[in-house]
Amino acid sequence: MQPIFSRLFVLAALYVSGPACATDEAPAAAEKPEPHIALLLPLKSAVFGRAAGIVQQGFMAAANNQPLPLPVIAYEADDESKDITALYPKAIANGAVAVAGPLTRDGVAALAADPEISVPTLALNIGEARGADRLYFFGLSAEAEARQIAQLAAAANLRGATIVRTGAPLSARLSQAFAGEWKALGGDILSEIVYRNNPEALADLPDTPGNMVFLAADTEKARLIHPYLDIAIPVYATSQLFNGNTDTLTNYDLNNTRFVDMPWLLQPEHPAVMVYPRPDQSLEPDMERLYALGIDAFRLLHIMLDNAYRTELPLDGVTGQISLNSNHQFQRKAIPAQIKQGRGLPLDPRP
Repeated sequence: MQPIFSRLFVLAALYVSGPACATDEAPAAAEKPEPHIALLLPLKSAVFGRAAGIVQQGFMAAANNQPLPLPVIAYEADDESKDITALYPKAIANGAVAVAGPLTRDGVAALAADPEISVPTLALNIGEARGADRLYFFGLSAEAEARQIAQLAAAANLRGATIVRTGAPLSARLSQAFAGEWKALGGDILSEIVYRNNPEALADLPDTPGNMVFLAADTEKARLIHPYLDIAIPVYATSQLFNGNTDTLTNYDLNNTRFVDMPWLLQPEHPAVMVYPRPDQSLEPDMERLYALGIDAFRLLHIMLDNAYRTELPLDGVTGQISLNSNHQFQRKAIPAQIKQGRGLPLDPRP
């Protein structure tokens, strides 16, 4: 499972169009190529269709807010690992001057294996492949958040970490990412506890000043674990723990936990966030994050089309501050926050 899809498995398709001339499905073949931006998403997938539709909504929200003299055409995939090799050249033949997508890790791997990336292309996931001359990557990596947490805890002069995780595969990946970064920063891993409904395993955690707990768990599991942690020990986590500021009851159960998340959820009234419209329907936090991914994907593709990397980066995005590394990956730095009195509040507000 890809980092952005930790809780997205049974999803229905959702489609959108807007004033920026988006169409939900590309024509079978263009009689005359028309310049456009191609959006390659698994909109026909029973598993990823709804997630893809939400990304499309966010993309079009940004396109309508920062219009280009080009229409956006969606090319619908079912299984991206198989469909992408046909959809990408189809989009190019139809006149695509830039491409956003695919969305899934398998789809990104299939596209990265194609030597014919002929226009600026932004894959919407972080894969293991290296970027080509015109191929770049952008996604919501939970592992990147775990590494950022290690950096924040180290900057707070904490040196000893106890990792508490669950048996879920994503939790194990978060633990591994945090541990790797923590050790690279000179920190010590005191122990790693796999929580299997065994609160006695959380007793007597070392509470010496300078120690901390990294809680590699989603909201549901974190609520079960947190009450058993010594309140004297600082607790850190990723956005997997945060279910938004409308869920105050859950947040009270997680009071004082430090975490990172995107401005879209933590700073909805910030001018740089308010400029983009919210979804028409109420969405759960995971889907809100995907909507924000779509917004910043359009903004990054705009930078790529203008070849404005030096002047426009780092980007003050709705998903975080975005920079570019040497592997053609757009890296996102989320906002540090802490749960206080039932609300997730930024610790380092943006200027």
